[in-house]
Amino acid sequence: MKKHFKIIIAGAGGIAEAVGLLLMEWSEVTPSLFIGNRTLSNAQKSALWIEEGSTKKGEIKAFLLPENGLTDEMRDLFFKGDIILDCLPGSQAPKMAQFAKDFGMHYANLTEYVAETEKIMAMASDAKTGFVLQTGLAPGYIDLLAHGLFREFCDDFDVHTVDKLEFKVGALTNHAVAPHYYGFTWSPVGVATEYLKDAIVLRDYKKTTLPALSERTTIIIDGIAYEEDLTSGGAADLPDALSGKVRSLDYKTLRHPGHYAWVDEQLDGLGNPINAIEDLQKKMQSVIPHTEDDQIVLYAAVEGKDATGILRRREIAKRILPQQVGNHHLRAIQTTTAAPLAQAAQLLLENPHSGVLLQSQIDPKTFLNGVYVSRVYGTHKTQ
Repeated sequence: MKKHFKIIIAGAGGIAEAVGLLLMEWSEVTPSLFIGNRTLSNAQKSALWIEEGSTKKGEIKAFLLPENGLTDEMRDLFFKGDIILDCLPGSQAPKMAQFAKDFGMHYANLTEYVAETEKIMAMASDAKTGFVLQTGLAPGYIDLLAHGLFREFCDDFDVHTVDKLEFKVGALTNHAVAPHYYGFTWSPVGVATEYLKDAIVLRDYKKTTLPALSERTTIIIDGIAYEEDLTSGGAADLPDALSGKVRSLDYKTLRHPGHYAWVDEQLDGLGNPINAIEDLQKKMQSVIPHTEDDQIVLYAAVEGKDATGILRRREIAKRILPQQVGNHHLRAIQTTTAAPLAQAAQLLLENPHSGVLLQSQIDPKTFLNGVYVSRVYGTHKTQ
């Protein structure tokens, strides 16, 4: 940030703390931060964690953000605030977006939830402030990386359509043991949700849906074999934006070999499908540990024929490890998710927009080389 802004962070989890620390450490002008959570003590702990972690001094305050209603303190903060960065569970996103609209603030969120995203798009279509949706890791960074690859490929080879656009992300442990070959590095409910809700893809240039976990295969990235399969939410709005331009487009989640077979066994044993997400989450949490030692593996590729008919393919792969920011050591999932959210905040605050700004509508080159994103993912170089 090159000016002083009042930034409201909704939520007090690991991502909320990380985005607060990134904003304090890497902004040219230190912002004022207001951390809200339904449990005030958690908000206070997060505010203190950011304050202790930052090498810069600035205003950091906690406030109560109840599940329902609007307190006098919230009303006062919202009138003063410039933007809400929503790090709450996806189910809360429409409510927070409505606050942003009502109080004339910008808004950015992380959620991969499709229904909630569509609700916000309808709500914010006539907003005077800007709303950047799904701006984390996946959806978020990976969609801009893939869209940028597509645009560069078309420009360089003088074509308008391609055969394939594939992009994949894995939030993984460094080691994996039987029988599940997995460790939680982020939200268990998020994992269960992406495994069970349908994936939106392009097939034969047309948008369609496919069941999650229905197109499993093996991929080798930097010499290491991973399993990949369809999961929900990660494609953001690219199936809409690139319909008619890409024959086959999909987002897949990377896992260590053996994990998806274990998930299949758990799904076969579930009872009532109405509670499938909750039941799978409970089953996973009963046997899969949480781990602090993590890595993010991501991959994007575009394939198609150039203007002369030669089949070509371009690929980008990255492995992101934990990183020191200020006085704290952040997990890879924290920095890779928080950096695009901070970048979206700068985009909205310094180049004001009105209404909804989707992933396909953001200029990839500018965003991918932004101050927050580039310090986590490295500088983006055109092919």
